[in-house]
Amino acid sequence: KHLSFFSGFGPFRQYLVNSSWEAVKELSKRGLGKNIDLRIVQLPVVYQKAKEQVFKIWTTLQPLLTVHVGLASSAKAIIILEQCGKNKGYREMDACGFHPEGGCCMLDGPEKIESTINMKTLWKNISVEGIDIIFSRDAGRYICDYTYYASLYYGNGRAAFIHVPPLSKSVTAAFLGKALQTIILEMLKQCGEESK
Repeated sequence: KHLSFFSGFGPFRQYLVNSSWEAVKELSKRGLGKNIDLRIVQLPVVYQKAKEQVFKIWTTLQPLLTVHVGLASSAKAIIILEQCGKNKGYREMDACGFHPEGGCCMLDGPEKIESTINMKTLWKNISVEGIDIIFSRDAGRYICDYTYYASLYYGNGRAAFIHVPPLSKSVTAAFLGKALQTIILEMLKQCGEESK
């Protein structure tokens, strides 16, 4: 069995229920087929704690792929596939009122790290009824981007990040879970082609 790891985030600001975590829980109920051991964790909206948990995932579990799901509060009904994580520019305070020293994720890290998953190809090959999917190269310089960069750094690029919209009448947790399942099965095909 290949281990794949998924994370969503806890509550922050006005979002007492974070759609990213609800979507990941739904995905976990649905599963990804019998060859994938799917594990999930909720990350806090705290730079240092999120980074520590990501480090632990990669060093102890060494998954085939880690997919982080975050809430894009600006997104109406859009799912955003993020291609890369950025190392610097983290000035916004987290849920504990801190931001990383020097606004930097990894002092010795490159400016940006690209995912080994080709999100543009994924974006071209996929459609989910009832929602737009877009491709992005800027995950927004907050906990999402920071977590993504740390995961790409520790996982040698074998990480992916998906932004989901807030929950609404049309965008339910079940809907997002199903959308994630569709996207991630396509993603795993890319991983499979790489390992051949």
